[in-house]
Amino acid sequence: MHSVDEAVQELLKAARAVEETESIALRKLMGRVLAEDVEAPIDVPPADNSAMDGYALRHDDWPGEERTLPVSQRIPAGSEPEALREGTAARIFTGAGVPAGADTVVVQEDCEMHGDAVQIRVLPPKGANIRPRAQDMAAGQQVLSRGARMRPQEIGLLASLGLDSATVFRRLRVAVLSNGDELVEPGRPAGEGRIYNSNRYLLDVMLQAWGFEVIDLGIAPDDPAQIEELLLEAAVDADVILSSGGVSVGEEDHVKDVVAALGAVDLWKVAIKPGKPFAFGHVKGTPFLGLPGNPASVLVTALVVARRYLFACQGVSESSVHPFLAPALFSRRTGSRTEYLRARATPDGIECHPAQSSGILLSATWGDGLAIQPADQAITEGEPVQFLPYALLL
Repeated sequence: MHSVDEAVQELLKAARAVEETESIALRKLMGRVLAEDVEAPIDVPPADNSAMDGYALRHDDWPGEERTLPVSQRIPAGSEPEALREGTAARIFTGAGVPAGADTVVVQEDCEMHGDAVQIRVLPPKGANIRPRAQDMAAGQQVLSRGARMRPQEIGLLASLGLDSATVFRRLRVAVLSNGDELVEPGRPAGEGRIYNSNRYLLDVMLQAWGFEVIDLGIAPDDPAQIEELLLEAAVDADVILSSGGVSVGEEDHVKDVVAALGAVDLWKVAIKPGKPFAFGHVKGTPFLGLPGNPASVLVTALVVARRYLFACQGVSESSVHPFLAPALFSRRTGSRTEYLRARATPDGIECHPAQSSGILLSATWGDGLAIQPADQAITEGEPVQFLPYALLL
């Protein structure tokens, strides 16, 4: 049985990123992945500008705190300043270009107007309150790298460079298949022995949140022939197949055997709780990820194991996340597998939900992340515990 780290590394070694690219407008870039490096075409800011509202002057022209300087011009943001006349000051506003000849901006709070002249009571050091040209970015500087996943800050940066689009990898196409005769779609009556299909919707919205294109294959019954038909269809249309259920050891768990017959199962069983019967392989060359059937197992294995593989297939260069440490507000005995506990962060530390069954989702909505209990290690109340917020994983 593979450890979690071993399983993730095996998957990352096998990941092959999509190659096709497209140019996408800024408003559509959220969550997309850059397919090429981005260099700044201009300096940002394009010229020296004022960091404050105040008065621009030549430092050596200051006449002392008791005397005044004539104000020779007014410079609002967006205007083009004239060169500063010797022995004068310029009224200037935040973001406005500093006139040639000025080397200091004095904040307005340290100044007092007397008609058309200004008294500067406190002179700051030379160069104060001026943001120099290219302080943020210089023309020709690489500012974003291929494989970066676009967030609001990256999109804002592109806009600040005057760019209205970027070249990104096309969306990864992920086929989602739910397995089991017991599954019923929400909105329909559930008879005796039937349960509603939560995995289909959990995975669908999770994959969309990650920026992928979802191919919904619906529900496969516990029938090897029908499972085979759906998997072969997915192998043609998708980049990756993501299945829930049917990969354990039950007599009605047919998915793993069908995958093995159509391709290969390269990895099976991970020392993770919940989610031990995780499978990885391929169907006619199309990668296959087999998640367990229980909802909490699907949530945890998707976030902890499948996520990094799928991001690598999408072209993301770095997708690791780092848990933080906080005091445990609970105790827990050792176990043989690494356990991802549905938990939540509070000002005092990490609380753990009392119900950790693999079939329970309410505890996931109660919490805001996963507390990590390494294999063969107990958790003692008051001692540090690792915590992964859901926000870092979605």
